Amino acid sequence: MKFNDSDITGYLQPAGGENFFLLAGPCVIEGEAMALDIAEQMVRLTERLHIPYVFKGSYRKANRSRLDSFTGIGDEKALKILRKVRETFGIPVVTDIHETHEASMAAEYVDILQIPAFLCRQTELLVAAARTGRMVNIKKGQFLSGEAMGNAVEKVRATGNMQVAVTERGTTFGYTDLVVDMRSIPAMKKACGCPVIMDVTHSLQQPNQSSGVTGGVPEMAFTVANCAIAAGADGLFMETHRNPREAKSDGANMVALAGMESLLEDLCLLRKAVIAQKHATHRAECCQ
Repeated sequence: MKFNDSDITGYLQPAGGENFFLLAGPCVIEGEAMALDIAEQMVRLTERLHIPYVFKGSYRKANRSRLDSFTGIGDEKALKILRKVRETFGIPVVTDIHETHEASMAAEYVDILQIPAFLCRQTELLVAAARTGRMVNIKKGQFLSGEAMGNAVEKVRATGNMQVAVTERGTTFGYTDLVVDMRSIPAMKKACGCPVIMDVTHSLQQPNQSSGVTGGVPEMAFTVANCAIAAGADGLFMETHRNPREAKSDGANMVALAGMESLLEDLCLLRKAVIAQKHATHRAECCQ
């Protein structure tokens, strides 16, 4: 489906469309060439598989473990790269914001404003993002239940902005690990009444390492993504890089760009099976 910036929700979930949508790209914008390269590869792949695609890239990383961790190449420079990706490939783009004054600035360049998990209860931030008129994707805090996200969604809708989505990204398990409770996906669907996304790669993080660099288990991406599709997720979020070992942020839990094709092909097959089963169940219920 061709992207129409006046109807981002319709692009992600078109009438009659039964595939999941995908938010994917690098953790942080490292430069123009890498962003365009990843976007080009992902656009080619998602068009072939009929997956509505949103390019993801943070223009700045505010939440870092160490003071000397990479945070970005400069706000305006990175935002302009996001705009160039949007204009070059005709696709929507998403980035995250951390403070209220960033909302209107970022909204000039992107289509979806993302609220980081640690900030999902910050009322002023949610309201500022919503008032831009852009779609707002709220990541579920690692400390919240799926049901509790209904309150965050209501803060957005109270402004009159109905374009909102929520994202599961794992729950804190001890000090240095995360687990994914797949019950959160149907729970958020019921409590929030909006698209539910599974953040596959961030849920694979192993935070708070003594080295000051977040670890991860990217080999589990296939498992988590499959479970999310089976549980009814509407969309997936994945960070990718041509060489995760060289990525300046979150490389330890990324899916390598070369591995995205086989992963997405398998997920599309699973999605078809899930939808077919859903239709079969509905027919059986109607015949009773």
